[in-house]
Amino acid sequence: MPALEHMNQILHILFVFLPFLWALGTLPPPDALFLWAMEQVLEFGLGGSSVSTHLRLLVMFIMSAGTAIASYFIPSTVGVVLFMTGFGFLLSLNLSDMGHKIGTKSKDLPSGPGKHFSWKECLFYIIILVLALLETSLLHHFAGFSQISKSNSQAIVGYGLMILLIILWILREIQSVYIIGIFRNPFYPKDVQTVTVFFEKQTRLMKIGIVRRILLTLVSPFAMIAFLSLDSSLQGLHSVSVCIGFTRAFRMVWQNTENALLETVIVSTVHLISSTDIWWNRSLDTGIRLLLVGIIRDRLIQFISKLQFAVTVLLTSWTEKKQRRKTTATLCILNIVFSPFVLVIIVFSTLLSSPLLPLFTLPVFLVGFPRPIQSWPGAAGTTACVCADTVYYYQMVPRLTAVLQTAMAAGSLGLLLPGSHYLGRFQDRLIWIMILECGYTYCSINIKGLELQETSCHTAEARRVDEVFEDAFEQEYTRVCSLNEHFGNVLTPCTVLPVKLYSDARNVLSGIIDSHENLKEFKGDLIKVLVWILVQYCSKRPGMKENVHNTENKGKAPLMLPALNTSPPPKSPEDIDSLNSETFNDWSDDNIFDDEPTIKKVIEEKHQLKDLPGTNLFIPGSVESQRVGDHSTGTVPENDLYKAVLLGYPAVDKGKQEDMPYIPLMEFSCSHSHLVCLPAEWRTSCMPSSKMKEMSSLFPEDWYQFVLRQLECYHSEEKASNVLEEIAKDKVLKDVYVHTVMTCYFSLFGIDNMAPSPGHILRVYSGVLPWSVALDWLTEKPELFQLALKAFRYTLKLMIDKASLGPIEDFRELIKYLEEYERDWYIGLVSDEKWKEAILQEKPYLFSLGYDSNMPGPALEISRVNRNLWSQIS
Repeated sequence: MPALEHMNQILHILFVFLPFLWALGTLPPPDALFLWAMEQVLEFGLGGSSVSTHLRLLVMFIMSAGTAIASYFIPSTVGVVLFMTGFGFLLSLNLSDMGHKIGTKSKDLPSGPGKHFSWKECLFYIIILVLALLETSLLHHFAGFSQISKSNSQAIVGYGLMILLIILWILREIQSVYIIGIFRNPFYPKDVQTVTVFFEKQTRLMKIGIVRRILLTLVSPFAMIAFLSLDSSLQGLHSVSVCIGFTRAFRMVWQNTENALLETVIVSTVHLISSTDIWWNRSLDTGIRLLLVGIIRDRLIQFISKLQFAVTVLLTSWTEKKQRRKTTATLCILNIVFSPFVLVIIVFSTLLSSPLLPLFTLPVFLVGFPRPIQSWPGAAGTTACVCADTVYYYQMVPRLTAVLQTAMAAGSLGLLLPGSHYLGRFQDRLIWIMILECGYTYCSINIKGLELQETSCHTAEARRVDEVFEDAFEQEYTRVCSLNEHFGNVLTPCTVLPVKLYSDARNVLSGIIDSHENLKEFKGDLIKVLVWILVQYCSKRPGMKENVHNTENKGKAPLMLPALNTSPPPKSPEDIDSLNSETFNDWSDDNIFDDEPTIKKVIEEKHQLKDLPGTNLFIPGSVESQRVGDHSTGTVPENDLYKAVLLGYPAVDKGKQEDMPYIPLMEFSCSHSHLVCLPAEWRTSCMPSSKMKEMSSLFPEDWYQFVLRQLECYHSEEKASNVLEEIAKDKVLKDVYVHTVMTCYFSLFGIDNMAPSPGHILRVYSGVLPWSVALDWLTEKPELFQLALKAFRYTLKLMIDKASLGPIEDFRELIKYLEEYERDWYIGLVSDEKWKEAILQEKPYLFSLGYDSNMPGPALEISRVNRNLWSQIS
């Protein structure tokens, strides 16, 4: 057979070059060759799309090949057309996600539309399928099947497709900032910094995008189905070429509508303007013509892209100083002299659909081995690196996906092809977007967050990207139609997308955190914030509101007696002075910004004993407590509550007043007071009564009563004001709050009642507290410790706001500040797990405090603000 003889000669020549191709890296490994061949057949022979995983590629190839084979054995021509139309539509849908998501209900993330298949979408697809089958069967059965001419119905449909293609191209180019990448779009917003004007013009463009989407998803597929159904090749007995060509054509109508429309218009135009006797019209049916046009279209786009790439490498190797070498001039001359051979290499790379490789980034080009578009192992995103900034990308991706869906549907990103890459830019963040797969009304993408500008070359690259974006989106153009100054650059700006994400605002706190007046006010504000946070915590405890009605009918609150934790006797003033000098030397401001302070801990032996009612205990060496009065009424005299059993200490001399730990009475004057009372374990004492009485004068009683009167925890609004007024006047409850608040205050500032230093504030903000007699008491109560730390951080934010926005006028304004912090802010450390939770919950504002030794000023405020901000795509 002559064909086999020619094949034998070609293979003999090819075998001679195999070692040479292997040495140059052009010969692919078997697995890459197999997957590449399968992908090429699926895309150009069967009308499918490149897919994101190897398993999905294998499944789609088997299903698509099975459809083409099965269509050959269907005897009826109408049956063949209906089979091709139905399976072409079904295979173009994202069936794997549909099967996985239909019937499942999960908690919606802020991912926007397109996350789940709803019953409305399923109904839409069913209606489209039924209409497509109905149109195909009617046109194929009743229409005439003559060759295309200017007078028959298929030619009329062809003219309509030409008009439709022009309209879609115009509507797509209007959506982007540049028309065909060269001319500035006069309809695009000139300055994206003016948010109101931008949104107005963007809304108009989106309306145009809706028209384009309707034409692309509804009108174009049915018009092309009409063109294919009227073709004469489907009238007679079908052959292998007819089954392959038309299976691909009916699939491409849905899988890649824009490319299918272009191919159909080209075939129709060539047939109308050419003679019927030429080989193209005489020997090939319409399906094979569409297949060949599709291959030519793809290879032509690849050739232009690779030729542009080769020219760019050649020019930049000379113009860029860092890329210029001693041999650069010689290599440029050799490329010009041997330009025909360079073109042959580019053509060979284009035919194989393989990468064009510049050797060591020099203008010496080699042909890489053929490989599938998905050239990475495993599913996309499985090898992603996790770092501190990962959570910000994790929060951003769902919202970015939602706006990308709208932009893709409107045509803002141009023609979507699998393997296309887009670069997004916002402040110091870069994202890499890759198109993995396209189909009918869906597009699979992979979004990668790139590393930040940590080196000089990264910064230079990012600056170059910023220049391209700034010239496209931020520069004011006076002329109606300006030129793209960066035409030919590998980056072609597409559009600006409004995305809700976090931005960084870093401010040095010099003049605020080291101001003596601000630090003095800080201490007073801390007590107020502690009161507000503890009252809010107690009023919102689980079960508090349920117990409101149970206590409204009770006349008197039951007596609540916590366990009395006794402490060692207080130290004399001399002991306290020595404590200051010995323990606080290591917690001084000499090295105020070290990671951890060195704290000398004093270990004290603690003796605790519960004074049980009705039990008389005699212990040698102890001070006996005496009961006074009748105890039959169920009440305990005040003396009993202030007496404590002291073990292991000398007896107190007669006539010398005892300085006992202060424990308040718990018999409330209001029956509702226990609803906002602090937990029992927080009421224990650790401080001498003299110190407590001294610091109690700092307690803001008017603020405490104001906070209680502002509570909203009662169902009956008529009784609420009276009940809250009674609670606010309860002196016993006030004493409990005074005791706990001032103990926390003492724990945060230590023994010295002086204005804190910036180093002290930074340490306590980070959770490192100075040593004091109340430190262990506070750290043994993790929940109270976190509330005290939260109050300290709120007070720091309040101090900054007062310094920036002015003083607070009254209590109501202070309440508004604190409620805003609680509702809209997370104030903590970047390393906290709750920081990440706040980002994922999309707290509007995040605040953190840190220290940078390379910057002036004692501390650094890091504020991340959540707004509607911009992400630029090219």
